[in-house]
Amino acid sequence: MPALTPTLAALAALLAIFLAWRLFCATGVRARARAGYFDEVRQLFDGGESRLQPGGFPRMTGRRGERSFDLQVVPDSLTFRKLPALWVMVSLPEPLPLAATLDLMARPSGQEPFTHFTRLPQILPRPVSLPDGIAVRSDNAAAVPDEALIARHAASLFADPRVKELLISPKGLRIVFLAEEADRSRYLIFRDAEMGQEPLAAARIAPYLDRLEALRADLLDQLKEAA
Repeated sequence: MPALTPTLAALAALLAIFLAWRLFCATGVRARARAGYFDEVRQLFDGGESRLQPGGFPRMTGRRGERSFDLQVVPDSLTFRKLPALWVMVSLPEPLPLAATLDLMARPSGQEPFTHFTRLPQILPRPVSLPDGIAVRSDNAAAVPDEALIARHAASLFADPRVKELLISPKGLRIVFLAEEADRSRYLIFRDAEMGQEPLAAARIAPYLDRLEALRADLLDQLKEAA
């Protein structure tokens, strides 16, 4: 194979430098976009703080009135035969006087990276008011909260196909929803799974905060009546 001429060698070196520079710039843009994913959500809270997670996305804690919330982003690029996804976990991690964990999951695959759903040993029947595809598990079926109360909240919540999970436990409450999926064409052709380049809109989070507060209040009221 003939050696490169000095001119071609110089051009190849310049091309390599240019590509490295483009990669460096793209990496910086991606890092800044991910770090600012919850920037617009801050307005929903009276105060709070964020810290970056290993994947570059933030984890945010903030107060809203008397309640303290926790927001996490969970990238999911390993789900077999599905598009890479970006999940957001909205938690109200304030203890509840419950004796059981109740987990409702839409279309469980067993590969969800954000849950311990499959570790709960007891499978419960789906309330008839919930959409098809909702699975229910618990660690103590005899002590789960009133089915009618849970179904009242869960039916409207899971009417949104983006909602994946509702977790009710002694440690608090959590809703998980699909924030974004990779572009199908770009992923299938170029394997481009880039997500989270635009901040999450506050309007997408606010209803889940309201739902968790309302659910917590109803649970506490029911427990007081039962005492």
